[in-house]
Amino acid sequence: MKYSQRLSLLYALCVNEFRSAGSTRPSDKLEDYAPLEAATYLVCYISFKAIQQAERSPADERIENFDMLGVYQAFAMLVYAYLTLPLAQEDILPNADEAAGIIVKSLFGELNNEELVEVLESGTQKFRLIAGAEQEHWTNYREDLDKAVVALVVAGTEESAEFEKEDLFPMIGALLSMLCEAFESE
Repeated sequence: MKYSQRLSLLYALCVNEFRSAGSTRPSDKLEDYAPLEAATYLVCYISFKAIQQAERSPADERIENFDMLGVYQAFAMLVYAYLTLPLAQEDILPNADEAAGIIVKSLFGELNNEELVEVLESGTQKFRLIAGAEQEHWTNYREDLDKAVVALVVAGTEESAEFEKEDLFPMIGALLSMLCEAFESE
């Protein structure tokens, strides 16, 4: 199975998992799920799960520590980068700017446009700092997040995987917590 097909499959499985009772069953055809759309949806799904696992409250932080929303956006964009990086081998190139806009609106839909722009800009700045950092702890962090994201895709799409995708969310939540702590201490 190609990586793009894995993303589409995982997206379809997640959509099916969260559909409401009585709603139309999603398509069984992987071709109906574009890999980049799948990646964008999965980033939101993974980020929501990570926030839950980290026991964070974006609603409270909106009031008490607004900059933390930019950390969540940076985390989501790191996840997006790791979800879409393997697609280059299939000549599928992501549009990170477009995805960032969709992700910020999905994660923080209750914010007004000015706040969304602020979170997007803050998240983009933090993402660039993390992506370009050469310190060993940031290199290790990026590698750990990359492994966790790829493992999640495999676990969610491979029946013979050693673990379930749900088993990985505590680790991904811990990685989000580490990122939050790094920016809280600055």
